[in-house]
Amino acid sequence: MERWYVNKDGHKKGPYTIIELETLFRKHQINEKTEVQKEEESEWHPLSETSLNSHLGQKRHGVLSHVDHLTGEATHADLKVADLFKDVFKKHKKGEGNKIFIVGTAETTPPENQISSSWPRPWVYSRVFIVLAITYALLLACTYIFGNANTIPGLMVIGSFTVPFSALIFFFETNAPRNISIFDVVKMFFIGGVAALVATLILYSIIPVGKLNYFNALLVGIIEETGKMVIVALFIKSLKSKYVLNGLLVGAAVGAGFAAFESLGYAFNYSIEALALTKNVTFASDTMLEIIFARGWQSIGGHVVWAAITGAAIVLAKKGSSKLEMHHLFTGEFWKIFIIPIILHFLWDCPLNPLPQIAFKQIVLIIVAWIVILTLMSTGLRQVSRLEKEHKTTNAL
Repeated sequence: MERWYVNKDGHKKGPYTIIELETLFRKHQINEKTEVQKEEESEWHPLSETSLNSHLGQKRHGVLSHVDHLTGEATHADLKVADLFKDVFKKHKKGEGNKIFIVGTAETTPPENQISSSWPRPWVYSRVFIVLAITYALLLACTYIFGNANTIPGLMVIGSFTVPFSALIFFFETNAPRNISIFDVVKMFFIGGVAALVATLILYSIIPVGKLNYFNALLVGIIEETGKMVIVALFIKSLKSKYVLNGLLVGAAVGAGFAAFESLGYAFNYSIEALALTKNVTFASDTMLEIIFARGWQSIGGHVVWAAITGAAIVLAKKGSSKLEMHHLFTGEFWKIFIIPIILHFLWDCPLNPLPQIAFKQIVLIIVAWIVILTLMSTGLRQVSRLEKEHKTTNAL
């Protein structure tokens, strides 16, 4: 049986079996850049340059092994979509989750040459979802089993925030550069989300929109995606983000806040209108719950991912520059990607709606949006890998 040593912070650890190394790799204690030495050999090599690479699943074959049509670059950062869910069903120690949330500070942001370019295995987002879902269920019990009307506002808030915020944590975990703190993420969620609503309302006051026919649905897509884009661009400029994965995270934060507060508004207004029209409290409460549920599951392919795509488009338009300037938003690189969330939003709102009983249109658009997201994640990881190689070349010179 093969046995290997690991160079851990300058210390020789091991020997380990391949199974033991797989465990270390899964727990992110080693990665493809870690130096390893076969037991009977004397030279050290990066893990990615040894036979361990295939054993530990670094050579992946999946849906993204093709030319990246968004950037025009060839990609070998293939993906098994299952990798994004593998760790969800595994048991994790409390300390593992804590390590994920302490990133983004001066002490915890890794240097560029130590950023992992392998596909991430996020899992904390699922635990955040469970916590919020349990909270929602308890509030539901307070409201409908015990008849306590004081918990209705909390029910609407938690119900509207559960899915968008959990999706945001997914993007936080997949931000490989680990250079944005959870405080910044929460700040962008609240301030950015509401600021995007304000920006959108300003645009609506300038360009009024009537009944949602095809033309007005297109206007809604342009107005709302532009409103969010302005706020996403401001945060990217403030953070001086140069990574595509940063753009995805910043966009997702603003989009998640936008989605959560918008859903909360819909849940409140529709329940009030239902009560005013029917004078039936039960019907009004059922309407509120239907709105929360429908907008909740659909938000995984709505404002959160649309704004994430926009954030990635902004970073790609900068072409590695740390400074965002106005002319970047008028380039072909930006518009060929920014047009995607506008079109997705238009199709979502337009009258075309086959098989509405099973939300067929929404399901198809969610799948399309996530194909784009995964492609952009591939682009982001390839960017990290390219920057690492440039860093090594510079140091060698």
